[in-house]
Amino acid sequence: MSKYSKLIFKILHGESDTNISFNDLCHLLKKLGFEERIRGSHHLYRKEGVEEKINLQREGAQAKSYQVKQVRNILLKYHLGNQED
Repeated sequence: MSKYSKLIFKILHGESDTNISFNDLCHLLKKLGFEERIRGSHHLYRKEGVEEKINLQREGAQAKSYQVKQVRNILLKYHLGNQED
């Protein structure tokens, strides 16, 4: 199981939303085809076919738990992250 597969599993199971690395979450979104745009401390992600925008901000080394929940909801709604590396 790849690093990103493990991260997707961790996000989808929602047992450790406060323990997801900000950098890992950003890299995962880029790997899933999201385009990143940085405005100050805001990392904005958009993807064709996904109507929601993802706006991430760092909280120390970790992503904020509500942002991890937002990413989880998008992964589930659009069936993202099911691809093999």
